[in-house]
Amino acid sequence: MASRLTRFGNDLYTGARSFDFVGKRKIWYAIAIVMVVLSILVPIVKGGFNFSIEFRGGSQFQITNVSNTNTTKAQDAVTSVVPDAVSHVSVVGRDAVQVQTDQLSESQTKEVADALATAYGVDAADVSSTFIGPSWGADVTQQSIQGLVVFLLLAFIAMALYFRTWKMSAAAIISLFHDLIITAGIYALVGFEVSPATMIGFLTILGYSLYDTVVVFDKIRENTREELDLTRRTFAESVNLAVNQTLVRSINTAVVAVLPVASILFIGAYALGAATLRDISLALLIGIIVGTYSTIFLAAPMYSQFREGEAAIKKHDQKVRSIRPKAAKPPVAAVGAE
Repeated sequence: MASRLTRFGNDLYTGARSFDFVGKRKIWYAIAIVMVVLSILVPIVKGGFNFSIEFRGGSQFQITNVSNTNTTKAQDAVTSVVPDAVSHVSVVGRDAVQVQTDQLSESQTKEVADALATAYGVDAADVSSTFIGPSWGADVTQQSIQGLVVFLLLAFIAMALYFRTWKMSAAAIISLFHDLIITAGIYALVGFEVSPATMIGFLTILGYSLYDTVVVFDKIRENTREELDLTRRTFAESVNLAVNQTLVRSINTAVVAVLPVASILFIGAYALGAATLRDISLALLIGIIVGTYSTIFLAAPMYSQFREGEAAIKKHDQKVRSIRPKAAKPPVAAVGAE
């Protein structure tokens, strides 16, 4: 089995076997557009995202040392004091319950705390309450957006300087937006809370996706720089070869990254009840998978399309096609071979 995988990777690198990622880019573009549109429509249909208390503001109660973590008890306790209150109840660990509600007055907060203590049969000291104002949530939102904008701007400039072309930066940034929108859409679909931990996960997604894109683009630059002086492949074929040459590496990197993140999500979040781990790990899990996909199927084909209209590349491609027999297929030898 290992030898077959090794042979498969070698075939992709030499060009003996190849997947036409660039040539079928219209299909990938159509899939990306559909996914992005659906990801935008999902939160609209569902009435928006499920923002955590850090963003929307409100009151939070923590009940510890409980023998029964039935969440219905907490909901009934809150509605017995404030009938119109909207509450979000979650189990934290094995013996704690967390309750988040709309903003309550000081007297309502005390009454709800007493009702929760009675409902779970614990002492009043085992029920703690905190309050987060809406202005703090607005500041968190503003700073999160600012951090995202600054990251994207710096990433665009850094890639443009490194690769010496803004077209690679543009393709990478567009694929990053694709990753963010789809991740956000899935978050809205499953109803997970968007918390500060989620924002950290989103920024980590951008870093991972950008890293994978840079690796693939570096190979593309190497291939296309050599091929422009030769007549073996068109520009698009050289880009496609680079994607195939880095395909196994991209998949292996994604698998190695996904396994521990999935463990955090399913064991840490659900078994141990750590909400923060759940928020950040879901964002990472979705982002790693989508980021790997977008690098291969979106960023690389898009960069090829951006460059194919340049005069030098059009001249090179025409020369390649003019000397290539009509029935001949693109060469399968590795780049650099004579």
